[in-house]
Amino acid sequence: MSVDAVKFGEREYKGIKQQIGNLSLVIVKAKYGYIACSYISRSTAEKVGDVAAFVQGVKDYPDLLNAKIQGKTTWADDLGIREGMSVRKALEIMDSEQEE
Repeated sequence: MSVDAVKFGEREYKGIKQQIGNLSLVIVKAKYGYIACSYISRSTAEKVGDVAAFVQGVKDYPDLLNAKIQGKTTWADDLGIREGMSVRKALEIMDSEQEE
């Protein structure tokens, strides 16, 4: 498993990548949530209260960063993350200061 600094624009995020079977597990973590490939269970993320959004068909960080959001948890929805939104915009939202 590799843990990497993933630079996207002027921001830097934590990336996690692991080859599993025929595809890679790819996750990019922001301050208040994460974007993950479809290997991560949306229903489990929902149950545990994660701010999470999901993409499909990605093999690496560039694929993930150029993808569109395909699914999200309730908590991500509460922050304004929507299906069809760019990963760039979703990460900006997840990385910004949240109101208390």
